Amino acid sequence: MRYLDPRADPTFYRVFGEHPDLVISLLNTLLPLDDEHQVKGIEYISYGQVPDTSLKRFNVVNVRCIDALGQQFLAEIQLIWSEEFKQRVMFNASKAYVRQLGKSENFELLQPVYSLNLVNEVFEPDLPSYYHQYAVTNVDHPEKIIEGLHLIFVELPKFKPYNFSEKKMQVLWLRYLTEMGGVNKVPQEFLDNPEVKKAVDILEESSYTPAQLEGYDKFWDIVRTERTYYNSARRHGYAEGKEDGYKKGREEGREEGAKEEKKKSAKAMSALGMPIDVITKVTGLSKAELRQILSV
Repeated sequence: MRYLDPRADPTFYRVFGEHPDLVISLLNTLLPLDDEHQVKGIEYISYGQVPDTSLKRFNVVNVRCIDALGQQFLAEIQLIWSEEFKQRVMFNASKAYVRQLGKSENFELLQPVYSLNLVNEVFEPDLPSYYHQYAVTNVDHPEKIIEGLHLIFVELPKFKPYNFSEKKMQVLWLRYLTEMGGVNKVPQEFLDNPEVKKAVDILEESSYTPAQLEGYDKFWDIVRTERTYYNSARRHGYAEGKEDGYKKGREEGREEGAKEEKKKSAKAMSALGMPIDVITKVTGLSKAELRQILSV
């Protein structure tokens, strides 16, 4: 039995974007929620709420949901780190916070927004912890916090399960995300926990159609291509770690036929039934380009 990698956008969405019990467990495990604010039930928020701006293709979140208290949660897996990602996270969380109120409603009705970002690269090499929580604080008195936005980043490569045995469910979910990709044998600890076992079963390759598996493989092709362009740009001195080099690397890739590959990937992912906003995030194609491609 082969299992797919839960860190891919299609599988991450299938596990946590279609099963409320699993995303509730993930959120309660990884977010700084006290007993009073634990998530007990959620409602998924449509992808249609993504802001319609020139930045829209950078603003698709894997999972958006809201609980009975009105708290909003954004959960995302990020495979390739770039410095603009933090700004994108702030942008998405701020938009979710602002959109809670109608024109005639009061500010006291605003509820917290939590953004959980699982990153597959190390972006804070000087910090030993894998868990980073950001909030709006008083510079001179960090203990004084303005409630509202909570941004959490988890560096998956830094996670070592033997260092955090006191947090059983957190360890299990992080192990699930870092150990399940492509394995043939599942750790017994995963099978002994009902929630994690359910998430494991969703990854069974045999439960996916050929079209879905093609879309999954294409997703990883795109990730490898994007990473190659980004690293190539840095090696040639275009970027020096900045997004300008990343964009220039992407331009070189398009000249080499990468756009044609993305068109093929878009068709495969459309066969999966994935939302157009997700496909635009993965491929980098615009909605107009997608409509033209999918209408052929």
